[in-house]
Amino acid sequence: MRHQKFKTSALLLELREAFADDHPIFLAEVLRKLENRAFGLLLFALAAPNCVPNIPGISTVFGVLLLAPALQLILGAKQVWLPRQILNIEIQPSTLRAGIDKFVPLLVKMEKMFRPRLEFLTTRPFTILLGIQVLILALILILPLPLANMVPGMSVAILAVGLMQKDGFLILLSMVFFWFSLLLAPMGFGMMYAAVYWLWHYLLGIFAQLQG
Repeated sequence: MRHQKFKTSALLLELREAFADDHPIFLAEVLRKLENRAFGLLLFALAAPNCVPNIPGISTVFGVLLLAPALQLILGAKQVWLPRQILNIEIQPSTLRAGIDKFVPLLVKMEKMFRPRLEFLTTRPFTILLGIQVLILALILILPLPLANMVPGMSVAILAVGLMQKDGFLILLSMVFFWFSLLLAPMGFGMMYAAVYWLWHYLLGIFAQLQG
């Protein structure tokens, strides 16, 4: 029963039933219903696209979006804060239900593997450190570094599931990925510098030939 209390899938199914009619709802209402799980779900939603190869520049967008929840974790916000313009975005209940229907089966599988343990790592003051971790990872994601974006994305995604499931083991695992990300970042900088250096001299060579 205690494990059931922490199941995010059950909360999402309750959310689905709460918005069963077809009247448009605001994002603020959805976040209010999600209570303290909103942080984990938001972090997961913003991190997941970075866990797979994607279009260059996508990680920059999601990195910028991750800055807000990272700062709020550091400051100890009880609820997710977003600009009023975003909170007032209307969502069609049918769209919300379809998203929940697709996500819940995956979440149920995760919940079978992960359970509440080492819960103190998911509470204050440790969430301050988690917020700093997400902030640094977000800054890495913002930079268009080759081969250096998937690992930070995975670190944030694992941390997000850890927060949702109150699983301190996942929090520790996310820290392993975090330190690995810090090791990869300089390599990404080096590769980017080498590419820019080669391109610059290549263009100079072409320009010299045209001048000659």
